[in-house]
Amino acid sequence: MDLEALNKVAIAMVEPGKGLLAADESHGTIGKRFDSISTENTEENRRDWREMLFRTENAMKNHVSGVILFDETLRQSAKDGTKFVDLIKSHGSIPGIKVDKGITPLAGRPGENITQGLDGLRERLAEYYELGARFAKWRAVIEISHPDQYVGATPTRGGIKANNHALGRYAALCQEANIVPIVEPEILMGGHHSVERCHEVTEKVLNSLFTELYEQGVALEGTILKPNMVVAGKKCPDQPSREEIAERTIKVLKDTVPAAVPGIAFLSGGQDNEEATRNLDMMNKIGGFPWKLTYSYGRALQQSALFAWQGKAENYDAAQTAFNHRAHMNGLASLGQWTQGEDDKVAA
Repeated sequence: MDLEALNKVAIAMVEPGKGLLAADESHGTIGKRFDSISTENTEENRRDWREMLFRTENAMKNHVSGVILFDETLRQSAKDGTKFVDLIKSHGSIPGIKVDKGITPLAGRPGENITQGLDGLRERLAEYYELGARFAKWRAVIEISHPDQYVGATPTRGGIKANNHALGRYAALCQEANIVPIVEPEILMGGHHSVERCHEVTEKVLNSLFTELYEQGVALEGTILKPNMVVAGKKCPDQPSREEIAERTIKVLKDTVPAAVPGIAFLSGGQDNEEATRNLDMMNKIGGFPWKLTYSYGRALQQSALFAWQGKAENYDAAQTAFNHRAHMNGLASLGQWTQGEDDKVAA
């Protein structure tokens, strides 16, 4: 493990004004996105969509520090034969790779899941490094049960520990391969839970995570955290203000995350485009923490561009304009400089 090299990459991933583009959708997930614009889910369409994003020069050079890729995309080339990895690097951005293989029910824990993909990971990481990946991502999924559910309520201590143990093993293997691990314990926001319950569970999950990382010899200086924000479930009738979301999220992070971690790149978790931007901006406006706080967004960066594109070559420029705008807005949010007036402007 070359900790100096890992730390250098981790710091570059959270460069001020920049964040991560999550373009690592599985075939099934991107198929659902394409269904929303009546576009067939073919390899050619997936390539064209991602090539459009990677050729959006202003966004990629100024606001995207790294791109999380899917296995297919890491190996793909643009129409002119340029490898996607080289196209990404040409903008000064870092190629990364999603290495988990999705979730499956956790035995003995009804209602909970565990992420798969540890078998053969050492060999896959060695190959991904040769292909140009310098960081990786592994997502664990934590779900909060309905507030009225007492028997079989989730998450359980065992479920949290199992998922964080897998994250620790993955992270150690990444660093062995000189690949920076993004550790992503996502608490889903689709339920009925309150912001107070999300706060409580997020704190438990992150405390458990850093215990596992310590016990498995993971160097925090070469690690990036990708957590959820502390929000109420989408179905909860009482929704917190952006100020409360920011204050609670910062408190949880201060209570659980060591200062040695170079940066924290939030997932959007299904938040609306501007909602994800506003919440990140509010945290950076409050400030007072030792890490860089930025974004690792998929849908919150891509959705408006996808609707502008509609799977048609003639909409290429409109899609790039939309992507440029959202990347610029989130770049401002990562600095605490976003304003509603700026977001309302049409991107140049």
